[in-house]
Amino acid sequence: MKRVVASAPGKVTLFGEHAVVYGYPAIVASIDKRIYVSAELREDDKIRINAQDLRTSGVIVSISNGEIQITTDYGKTLSAIGYLNRSIELTSEYLGVRKGVSLEVRSEMPVGAGLGTSAAVSVATIAAYSTCLGYELSKDEIAKLGWEVEKSVQGIASPMDTSIATFGGVLKIWFEGSTVYRVPLKVSNELPLVVAYVEREKSTKDMVMLVRNLREKHPDLINGILEHIGKTTLEAEKALAEGNLQEVGTLMNINHGLLEALGVSSRRLNEVVYTARVAGALGSKLTGGGGGGASIALTLPDNINVLTNVLKLVTPHVFKTSIQYEGVRVTVSQ
Repeated sequence: MKRVVASAPGKVTLFGEHAVVYGYPAIVASIDKRIYVSAELREDDKIRINAQDLRTSGVIVSISNGEIQITTDYGKTLSAIGYLNRSIELTSEYLGVRKGVSLEVRSEMPVGAGLGTSAAVSVATIAAYSTCLGYELSKDEIAKLGWEVEKSVQGIASPMDTSIATFGGVLKIWFEGSTVYRVPLKVSNELPLVVAYVEREKSTKDMVMLVRNLREKHPDLINGILEHIGKTTLEAEKALAEGNLQEVGTLMNINHGLLEALGVSSRRLNEVVYTARVAGALGSKLTGGGGGGASIALTLPDNINVLTNVLKLVTPHVFKTSIQYEGVRVTVSQ
């Protein structure tokens, strides 16, 4: 029985989160932390998931009447692995094939912190399961299916996270209707980044819905903020191409202020963001959905250790990272 291991990178959103949901561009980069999904077909029709890094070990998923049911010993549905569920379900529907499979999930990064783990899980699961079934999906197909998974679970989602998990690198991404535009960006300088995260108070889905509800109540104000986030992203594209790290940092600070105005940051997250600036960061902001979770800080190379140590006084969850240019990867062994 062949064993397939697929992995996909996490990401940091450099610019444009939340605005990208409404068609504005975002700039996103894959990082050197990955999620791995191992898959082996089974003799029965069950899907067994070992996902200890997702806090859901020993889960059994059964296919019945075309639906996938996830239960624990206590009979409770596990929302934490909704992305795995929908990835298997939508891949089965897309290929017209349903088979039992054993899945094992391993993560090198914190789950649910705003680093694109749900997208990485979805993309890696789609790639692993489809390969087990004997299909070699294109990256475009994987990214599109991954986006459908995120929309299904979250209710509304941009194609940003699943695109970067699939293709890797640094991308400018926007979409119009169902058409996704991806432009690989030239980055003239290394980006010394430090990621720090705090406990997540709200999910990405909660934050996306918060912005949507706020936009419905105050369309002129919120549309104006979203438009300015889009303009900040375009200015950042120029600064990245020129290697102007000072300007990139300034624009990160502006972007965070606009996200604060949308209400998607939190007190603890702001504490980390502003501590980074005091410690010499060129710029800092939340990254991802917000509501707690991850922040990124850009600094000069000779300050990265100082910045890292200062941030550890605020939260123990701090690590240096670098941009990694490989997207989804699949290996097969017998």
